[in-house]
Amino acid sequence: MLKEFKDFIAKGNVMDMAVGIIIGAAFTAIVSSLVADLINPIIGLIIGGIDFSNMFIVLKGEGDYPSLAAARDAGAAVFAYGAFINAVINFLIIAFVVFMLVRYVNKIKDAAISKGEVVPEAPSGPTQEELLMDIRDLLKKA
Repeated sequence: MLKEFKDFIAKGNVMDMAVGIIIGAAFTAIVSSLVADLINPIIGLIIGGIDFSNMFIVLKGEGDYPSLAAARDAGAAVFAYGAFINAVINFLIIAFVVFMLVRYVNKIKDAAISKGEVVPEAPSGPTQEELLMDIRDLLKKA
């Protein structure tokens, strides 16, 4: 079983996925900083100096809290819609950047295929004809 696990880990797809996850985590930190430190202040300036990270409503608890952190430290139940806005902005930026990266990689791959530098991968698995023949054979047995 150990050899089988070693073979599984050694496959290219698993290693590629692991590298992608690690780079993705690091990339998320960069984008979070981009949004929190650069984009949100600009948006806040445009709409009147509003800081999204401190937008919240106290659902349960007494007092007027100067920040979300103070409200949470006091044990108040808060509806932190500003943090949600930040998360949505983070997601949209990450999704857009990933889209642009995939688009760029696909252009490079298509250019390499058209120049004959790379042979496109053949689809794995049975062809449509093979699947139809299998279905035909199963129907004959029934």
